[in-house]
Amino acid sequence: MANTSDIRKGLCIKYNNDIYKIIEFLHVKPGKGPAFVRTKLKSVTTGKVLDNTFSAGHKIDDVRVETRSYQFLYAEGDTYHFMNTDDYNQISLQEGILDAPGLLKEGEVVTVMFNTEDSMPLSVDMPASVVLEVTHTEPGVKGNTATNASKPAVVETGAKVNVPLFINEGDKIKIDTEKGSYMERAK
Repeated sequence: MANTSDIRKGLCIKYNNDIYKIIEFLHVKPGKGPAFVRTKLKSVTTGKVLDNTFSAGHKIDDVRVETRSYQFLYAEGDTYHFMNTDDYNQISLQEGILDAPGLLKEGEVVTVMFNTEDSMPLSVDMPASVVLEVTHTEPGVKGNTATNASKPAVVETGAKVNVPLFINEGDKIKIDTEKGSYMERAK
């Protein structure tokens, strides 16, 4: 058993007869009244996100997890196939367990979190950023840069990302996987 001071991003807990992963948290100490922790929880079975507030000192039932590196092989419908980089065993996961499936490129190495009790995969953690090639975007109009204008672009995985006007087809761009947004042009 853990308590609210152990809450951190990525922690898996048992709550309401389900296993949830903490996406966001905020410790709040108001000037009047007891402290509390405001959290955003994502169900690892259904993918549903809910907001919850725990009072300070509340006992939470954490789930023991272990992480392993897996390489993404291919997608087949909404089933994604991965290979363990240590022993080459393959697993298949549903699209709902992935945070950003549209940014997953074949050959990308991800971290898969497993429940140690029943070896069930709980979540897939993508790298902080990925570098993808722009396959389609409208050409930027010269002189149309008075403001921070952006245009839609399609990357090699099929995902749509808003990019600055100077990005052209064939450019490689770095994308933040957490927000799904453009970061910079890759060298």
